[in-house]
Amino acid sequence: MRVQGAVVREQGVTFAIAIVKKHVIDNQAEARRAINAFTQVFPGMPVVLMAQDHRGCPIYYGRQDISRFLANVPMHAIPWREYTLN
Repeated sequence: MRVQGAVVREQGVTFAIAIVKKHVIDNQAEARRAINAFTQVFPGMPVVLMAQDHRGCPIYYGRQDISRFLANVPMHAIPWREYTLN
């Protein structure tokens, strides 16, 4: 399975962002399962999920400090790429 995501290092913290459908973020249990699954792709890093609302605005789920930081980062400034989840 291929996923779109990014690894970001900011202010001494390295973390991962994984793009999911909005319904994943809307369901807390499903969001936690997704984060656990993505730790295989991004070992040793906190994982934050990102989905887009109906207007295309990003919504983040995960560590609050990282989610707050990302809320102020333009999506085009994030180094997105494709990763493989086995």
